[in-house]
Amino acid sequence: MTVTPVVPAPRDLDEEQQRDIERFERAIGQYLAGEIDEDVFRVMRLNNGVYGQRQGGTSQMVRIKLPAGTITPAQLDAMGHLADTYSRGWGHITTRQNVQVHFVELTKIPEVMRHLAAVGLTSREACGDTVRNVMACHLAGACPFEHLDVTPWAEATFRHFVRNPLGQRLPRKFKVNFSGCSTDCGQAMFNDVGVVATTRTHDDGTVEAGFRVYIAGGLGATPHPAMALEEFTSREDLLPTIEAALRVFDQTGNRDNKLRARMKWVVDQLGIDEVRRRVLKVRHTLPASSSWPGGIPEEVAKAGDAPAGVHSSTGASAVGQGVHVDLLPTDPYRRWEATSVVRGIANGTVSAVAYAALGDVTAAQFRALASIQRELGADVRLSNRQNVVFRGISESQLPVLYQRLVEIGMARPGAELARDVVACPGADTCNIAVTQSRGLARAIGEQLEAEGLAEVGGVRINISGCTNSCGQHHASDIGFFGAERRAHGRSAPGYQMLLGGYVGQEQIHFGDKALRLPAKSAPEAVVRVVRRFAEERSAGETFRTWLDRSGGASGVATGLRELDHFPTFEEDPTFYADYDETGPFVAAVGESECAT
Repeated sequence: MTVTPVVPAPRDLDEEQQRDIERFERAIGQYLAGEIDEDVFRVMRLNNGVYGQRQGGTSQMVRIKLPAGTITPAQLDAMGHLADTYSRGWGHITTRQNVQVHFVELTKIPEVMRHLAAVGLTSREACGDTVRNVMACHLAGACPFEHLDVTPWAEATFRHFVRNPLGQRLPRKFKVNFSGCSTDCGQAMFNDVGVVATTRTHDDGTVEAGFRVYIAGGLGATPHPAMALEEFTSREDLLPTIEAALRVFDQTGNRDNKLRARMKWVVDQLGIDEVRRRVLKVRHTLPASSSWPGGIPEEVAKAGDAPAGVHSSTGASAVGQGVHVDLLPTDPYRRWEATSVVRGIANGTVSAVAYAALGDVTAAQFRALASIQRELGADVRLSNRQNVVFRGISESQLPVLYQRLVEIGMARPGAELARDVVACPGADTCNIAVTQSRGLARAIGEQLEAEGLAEVGGVRINISGCTNSCGQHHASDIGFFGAERRAHGRSAPGYQMLLGGYVGQEQIHFGDKALRLPAKSAPEAVVRVVRRFAEERSAGETFRTWLDRSGGASGVATGLRELDHFPTFEEDPTFYADYDETGPFVAAVGESECAT
């Protein structure tokens, strides 16, 4: 597929955004001249979505916020331009629906920011102790099960908090996620504020759509499940409720110890009942605030938030973690359709997933995706499993979409299949990663392909290069986080394997520790677990249910114990070098700036 490169056309920048860019541009000059201390400049960098890479020097990562994962053709073209012009020809979709561009020269970042502003995007507060990108289910507005379309609510939340003085110097980062139903594809259950659309029935029989708000969830080294704030939150009260939670966090978060500064630690210290009391009390007094966000936000009033509904003739496709996929067809198109297409919304349109392996998208693919979106008139979202979702297309357009994706290498059946491995950037670029998580992800994918197990459905594999869970290893069926191992007097890359993580139905179960493994043995461990699951599960059985009846994580780990073995360096030196590395493993961890 040949696509002519499109350079974003300049436009008048938003006044606030223009000031942001000019201020940061001056700060770069002052920093390079030695007029601003490193610590001060770091805060400025992070608040502008710019993260230092482990390569040091002036190579930076720029994180671009995509509220609700929504992206337009002009924005996709802009990603291609940035990847080609300022980076190394590719961008990376994150588990929080951002796009990251790596290896950007510090002095070029104001140019990058202007290109982003030209297409209505920003990197503002994508990092640092701020309100991060506001996420939503990638099927919001197209899901057959949703109670409300949460897309405009996520957009309204983003617009209310970006540059808001309340969110500039928080004790730590603050994350907000939306889901349109209890299936929770938006993963509300492990965020500082997780919002799930729901309904309540009044005494007169009328049904009111609204939300259930969860607070104080988090992953990291010590995961905490989010807990319900109240049974039902009205649409008019939603933004005040989120702001009240933020204000309580700002007032009570630990500013002396970043390791215990997230909202989950506030609950740990004060108790959930006291935190609930404070949030609801602050919400009660917010109408007196000059910036009171109550009522139906303008974004919602303009776009509407009615649920998609189920089409009478199609029924509804299953969605969410644990979806069972039967790969009966042998025809490549039918295999893709069986795994990557979601049907069921009232107007008869469908959604389909374009598979981006490891979340990586080349500049040429970005441009091609923009061209496809224009051709089909589709709505496009980025998913928290690092893929690209085309929505609002017709049945007759599906073969066209498939052919276009084949031409750019994004048509492999991937959604909800074992090959769709999620990984953080790891030691490729991250300052605090211990291991090459992306290298392990590739190795797992290759071994699953070789063993004929890559298209086993209903099993999610997630990898983080350290304990911080940027790869969300706690919430996946099979999870890994990187750690240094010592064997025969040498340092070696290793991983902790977890099994049975699950998020859905307004519940979350964090994966249980199975066993530690050398990095080079982890792919074989995955193959054994996936093969056993595929052979032993009953029809439609989820991974978690199978695990529970198979002895749990420790029981399954019994059959893997022999893999926790390091040969001597002389017997096999590859065990002492990480994936994608040629020299001996060194656990080189820099100063943490911003874990996710």
